[in-house]
Amino acid sequence: MHTRFVLTLLLSTTIMTVAVGAEPLAWKKGQGWGWVWGENDQVGSLNEITPASVLSALSLVQQGEIRDLGILYSRESYKWPGHSPGEIMTFRSPNGVRQQGDLPAYLPTHENNASGTAFHSCAVFINDNVATQIDGLAHIVVGEDRHWYNGFAEDDWGGDWGVRKSGAETIPPIIARGILIDVAGFKGVDALPSKYTITVEDLQGALKRQHTELQFGDVVLIRTGALRYWAETGSDHEKLDEHDSAGIQLPAARWLVEQKGAIMIGSDTSGLEQYQSLPEGATSPNPVHEYLLVEQGVHIGEFHYLEDLARENVYEFTYMATTNKIKGATAGFTMRPIAIY
Repeated sequence: MHTRFVLTLLLSTTIMTVAVGAEPLAWKKGQGWGWVWGENDQVGSLNEITPASVLSALSLVQQGEIRDLGILYSRESYKWPGHSPGEIMTFRSPNGVRQQGDLPAYLPTHENNASGTAFHSCAVFINDNVATQIDGLAHIVVGEDRHWYNGFAEDDWGGDWGVRKSGAETIPPIIARGILIDVAGFKGVDALPSKYTITVEDLQGALKRQHTELQFGDVVLIRTGALRYWAETGSDHEKLDEHDSAGIQLPAARWLVEQKGAIMIGSDTSGLEQYQSLPEGATSPNPVHEYLLVEQGVHIGEFHYLEDLARENVYEFTYMATTNKIKGATAGFTMRPIAIY
């Protein structure tokens, strides 16, 4: 027992030593990132995920509890109006195969199918920006050349079958320290009101209330409370639309990136930012998306379900997410990221 204890202690000490010694590869306080990873880079700030940072994130797990951060999607689900609806259609069915008769091996009369084996398969028509998702760096374009992160331009790298640079397939597996900032809890409301702008002071106040400190390399998830109204599949569009418009604007985004080194920022809304009442002089309908995705190379997490974590007062956890490897998609979509603590 004594030897085992010593080995465990040594292992824990090693992990913590590696974690504390991890330094940013390219981030600079007061500046963030920008296009600093080379002209061919398609990953952005997630380049900061290293073996040391992964070990540090995994060392947070103490209880082995897992919380699902994904929401259940269906054809009835609420979505931002700029995206197409989704349909999941049965392409082949046991009845259809039997009636069509085009796959003899699956007919009950076939000599090798005495058990009556049949199958279902579905054709999925769905937008790549619905439900729980991570925006890829090609999602937003700006300028006359319609460029996205790292200067990849539409005329050079667009296409009829998806973007050809910085598609969602380039988003690496994400294992990082996750931090919940419960702004709705800090404000003492079920959900933030329509068009509420989350300020730097709100983020700081919520962190102080939670006794939580941000660290470089965090995945920061901001709770507005909107998804408490998702119910099963988000069919109450009117109620969700009332609260979905709350979010951050540029000052909060800049503070999280340039002062705190967040490598990804997300929330429980469809768009993270409050864009329906922009400050005077705004030059973009989505200034936070432009700043994070195009200028800084910081991915955006949307529609992350944070109600369980908030109810349990879990503010620090291991965040894990992998996106669909569908070439050319502009977001990792209908995802199921998890929080482990």
